[in-house]
Amino acid sequence: MANDKSPDTTSSTIVPPRMVRLDKSGTDDIECSLHLLPKPLMREFGHVFNDEYLKFGSDNSGDEVMSDAADADSSLRLLAIPTNQRAREDLVAVGDHIEQEKDRLLNVFISFGQYICDQLRAKGFWADYIDPCSGLPMISLNCNKVYSEVDGMECLLNYKAYNAGFCKILTHPKWGSAVYPATIFAHAPTDIVRTVIASLPAGATA
Repeated sequence: MANDKSPDTTSSTIVPPRMVRLDKSGTDDIECSLHLLPKPLMREFGHVFNDEYLKFGSDNSGDEVMSDAADADSSLRLLAIPTNQRAREDLVAVGDHIEQEKDRLLNVFISFGQYICDQLRAKGFWADYIDPCSGLPMISLNCNKVYSEVDGMECLLNYKAYNAGFCKILTHPKWGSAVYPATIFAHAPTDIVRTVIASLPAGATA
C-alpha cells in the first residue's frame, strides 16, 4: 500500500508493482501497478485526453452496461496503470537487433493494453492506453498531445531518468535502461481495476 517504504511505491500507489502475463503458459512478463492519478500528472492527462473520458458511454445504448457504470458513479477515479517490460537488450544502444526487440516489446504491450481496456470498457468504464511509439492515445480520437512515459514513471514509481543528448532515458531499479515503459489510463472504481489486474496470471520473479 501507499505507506510501504519501497522505492517504487509512492503516495499514489494502490497496487504496488508486480509481474504478470496475459498467457499463463507464455513468457512475456509485464511489471504493472495501479495508482490514483496524482496532481502532477493531472495537467498532462488533461492535455493528452482533454475530456474524452467524460464522453465515454454518453451515446451507448447498452442499458445493462450503463447501469453498472452508473451504480459506481460516486466511486469513479482517474487511474494510471504504468507498465514496464524487461528488455533483452539495453535499449539505449542502436542497431537492427535493438529495433527488433523494441518491436517485440511493443507487440506485447499492445496486446496487454488492449486486453485491460477491453475488460474495463465492457464493464462500462472508460480506459485507454498510450502508443509507446508516438506517445498518443490508441483508442481516443482527436487527441494529438504526446504523453511522456519517462516523466510518468518518475512521478508514479519514483524511477530515475537521465539525459542523453536530447533524449530522457528511464532507468529501472533492477533492469537499468533495458526497460520498455508504457501506460494505461482508466476512469473507474479502484476495486474494479484492482480485480482486473489481480485476475492476471503471475509472471516470473523479476
